[in-house]
Amino acid sequence: MKNYKGTGVALVTPFNSDKSIDYESLQKLVEYVINGGVDYLVVMGTTAENPTLNSIEKQSVIKFIVEKNNKRVPIVLGVGGYDTNAVIENIKQVNVNEIDAILSVTPYYNKPNQNGLYEHFSAITKNSPLPIILYNVPGRTGVNISASTTLNLAKNFNNIIAIKEASGNIEQIMEIIEKKPIGFEVISGDDRLTLPLVSVGAIGVISVVANALPKDYSNMVKLSLEGKFLEAKKLHYKLLEFNRLIFAEGSPAGVKCALKKLNIIKNYLRLPLVPVSDELSMKIENILKKSNIKL
Repeated sequence: MKNYKGTGVALVTPFNSDKSIDYESLQKLVEYVINGGVDYLVVMGTTAENPTLNSIEKQSVIKFIVEKNNKRVPIVLGVGGYDTNAVIENIKQVNVNEIDAILSVTPYYNKPNQNGLYEHFSAITKNSPLPIILYNVPGRTGVNISASTTLNLAKNFNNIIAIKEASGNIEQIMEIIEKKPIGFEVISGDDRLTLPLVSVGAIGVISVVANALPKDYSNMVKLSLEGKFLEAKKLHYKLLEFNRLIFAEGSPAGVKCALKKLNIIKNYLRLPLVPVSDELSMKIENILKKSNIKL
């Protein structure tokens, strides 16, 4: 199994003005983040506006990214949902020669209890030819996978290798880190908390910010993993206001705005998402200039 230490980037999906997929910009984005120093790519996560893409589009995007990546960095594929059997069927269709791991979010909307969450991920893991990274983001799904449920899954299934933790609950995350079995890791799912989480044992992040600022963000993570926290802290605070701004009106609207200003992609989203307000757009532009990011 590959090591998912460092910075993973949850890639956005660029669109043209007619809302078709902008493959030219997608290629530019893949090159930009890899050259910027990220350690792996996360494809078809929620940041990719996954629910708005049909199955043909999803397969086309996955194939395109795999080809352009050309095995330079590992690829993690987002496959999740609130129908366990549908998730399993989708995982079975994945080409294991192209994808290195599956990132699977907790079921949303139907809000299963902890036993339901355990059984959901148990069933997925038993039917997956690839290692599984759990994804806990209660602010979006409406359900939190508890530390005890995470630890039970980690201890009972060797194929569950990590959790992307975006609960914001530091105490819960530290309990997982403290009690986790060997071979299971914790990955930050919140860009703003990555530095403090690495300081207590997380191995890195799956980042939205790294779409726009891969060099600074991956350097911050690298320094923190090396224990160089004074240097890492400087980058952490340099990035903090940008971090706040790109999530102020939802994701990925904020980071797409930034990527447009950096001339990487066009600023189009699919409904129900819309571009950020003019006021926030100007603030994002100003913080990029203040941070000496070339526009």
